[in-house]
Amino acid sequence: MNVAIIGTGLIGGSMAIALKEKKLAAKIIGVENNKLHAEEAIKLGLVDEINELDEAISKSDLIILAVPVSDAEKMIISILEKVDKQVVIDAGSTKNAICETANKSENRKRFVATHPMWGTEFSGPKAAVSGAFVGNAVVICDKENSDKDAVELVEKMYRDFGMNLLYMDSISHDVHAAYVSHISHITSFALANTVLEKEKEEGTIFGMASGGFESTVRLAKSNPDMWVPIFQQNRENVLDVLNEHISQLRKFKSCLEKENYQYLTELIQNSNKIKRILK
Repeated sequence: MNVAIIGTGLIGGSMAIALKEKKLAAKIIGVENNKLHAEEAIKLGLVDEINELDEAISKSDLIILAVPVSDAEKMIISILEKVDKQVVIDAGSTKNAICETANKSENRKRFVATHPMWGTEFSGPKAAVSGAFVGNAVVICDKENSDKDAVELVEKMYRDFGMNLLYMDSISHDVHAAYVSHISHITSFALANTVLEKEKEEGTIFGMASGGFESTVRLAKSNPDMWVPIFQQNRENVLDVLNEHISQLRKFKSCLEKENYQYLTELIQNSNKIKRILK
């Protein structure tokens, strides 16, 4: 099959690599507004050619929408209007907004809403890597709103990528994503700003930063062009989890203020229960 990838950055580029490695695509067509990214995608061999959107859709069997979620929501109707039997998927970190928009299209059933649960703090075609999706989960949302053959094609692709398939409705997805993904990024951004505000000597940060700090703050390198739209679309759920997170931080703060080290121990012991889930 021929595959069009709209957005040749981290996710789109890594999907292109996986498609080629698994021999799932005869040709990969890139659609990229960023001229530098378009040149890099060709140079790195991620895509075979760069086309304008309409031409890429007309030449493809599968269209992958791998752009920031705000752009994906704006584009989905116009893309669906141009398809016949082609299958369209997205790879965004929020699902309800794009699903609600896609529901307005007569070709809604050719769209499969997906969220491959993988990413790094890097962006652009140079960030694309081999083996990115192996062993990770992919969420397929509102499966019942998509044609059976479209879902089967997408399921096979993700299985060939080595991913574990999960199914849920788009509203539930956004709630869970806020708790297991989006709050991690906000925490990392906030921690980085805290350290940058309080520790003015860059050399000291670099010299004393341990593995724990580095791994916690790693996500703070992430691209705001990607994450601001995610927070905007999932605002209510992110605010809910953020309020709970602030409540938990206040408990730790109170323990130190009141020198209540017994309760501090209990808080840490309770947090250790996560080891049963994340081994």
